[in-house]
Amino acid sequence: MQKVIIIRYSELFLKGKNKGYFERAFFTNIERALKGYAHTLRRPVGRYIVADFKEEETEKIMRALKKVFGAHTLAVGYETSSKADDIFEAAKRVCAASGTFKVEAHRGDKKYPLTSIEIAREIGGRLLSANPDLTVDVHTPECVVRVDIRENGEALVCGEEAEGAGGMPVGTGGKGLLLLSGGIDSPVAGHMMAKRGMKVDCLHFHSYPYTNEQAKEKVKDLAKILSAYTQGTKLSVVSVTHIQEAIHEKCAPELMITLLRRFMYRIAERRAKTIGAQCLITGESLGQVASQTIEGITSSNAVVTLPVLRPLIGFDKNEIIDRSVKMGAYETSILPFEDCCTVFLPDFPAIRPKLSFIEEEEKKLDVEGLVTEALSSTEIFSF
Repeated sequence: MQKVIIIRYSELFLKGKNKGYFERAFFTNIERALKGYAHTLRRPVGRYIVADFKEEETEKIMRALKKVFGAHTLAVGYETSSKADDIFEAAKRVCAASGTFKVEAHRGDKKYPLTSIEIAREIGGRLLSANPDLTVDVHTPECVVRVDIRENGEALVCGEEAEGAGGMPVGTGGKGLLLLSGGIDSPVAGHMMAKRGMKVDCLHFHSYPYTNEQAKEKVKDLAKILSAYTQGTKLSVVSVTHIQEAIHEKCAPELMITLLRRFMYRIAERRAKTIGAQCLITGESLGQVASQTIEGITSSNAVVTLPVLRPLIGFDKNEIIDRSVKMGAYETSILPFEDCCTVFLPDFPAIRPKLSFIEEEEKKLDVEGLVTEALSSTEIFSF
């Protein structure tokens, strides 16, 4: 008998003949998450088993595994032979000594001499005999003992299961470039696309000296938090100070944000094509701010050909905050350092800008020269 961590995957079983591709990607991502921890990883049918880890590192390993997309549940348990005596010994270790319980059994090996119900009855009866303070409750038990008879003659026994990250393994859904601000929304958007299997790199715009170095460090911290879910990420940081100054000097003030976002999209698309990203990702939510009306979104989309994914488009702020808290980004996101969108902010930004008016104002600017200058300022950080 040995202590193990049992990982059951999420949607991978739906992939039919392509399932092997997704299972291999999931295996690779688990290995990356456990880099630096002593362990072995095996992939029996329908399960992943982490073994040979240090007892004192169990909690750290579980925390790392909870950030790996593709996992449905995680459980610390035992791997033993499928003999009833050995299963019972493992069950005693995961079952409470008192209170209510039930045994759930699953047979991957259909040739096993007992049915699932008979396994549950046998192990449950032995636990009751060994622990007089236990009571069976099959509806709302305080403790569930799970027995999984595998095809190789082994059995997996565990108690409480932790919720996994769900979704699909990162790297199986293409690659996107996230426009990462210093706020709450964009890290959540990146997290959501990574959950669907997308590899996510990041792009941040700053306006030094109007914004300070602390604002940039905050964004680097957010990228680092996100990287735990995205199997690593690269953050590109680009200065748009000169663009904002040009817009402020030559264009209608109410279009400041709208015009700036069009420049951001142009820069983002060029950066995306450089790194092999297939789409842009933003944290926009319809109507949340002036630039996120349908007219503002249409204006931004008009300057790029890559698809722009907006996973938060129908979310309200409280829903986004809840997700930010859950992924561990909220406390960093609310640190009071301004981002570039607050620089030269007009008193009354255009809510429903007309595209024809925007294009006329943009003619006052050297668009290509400004974009090229911005890209020349690119700094790259890896997490």
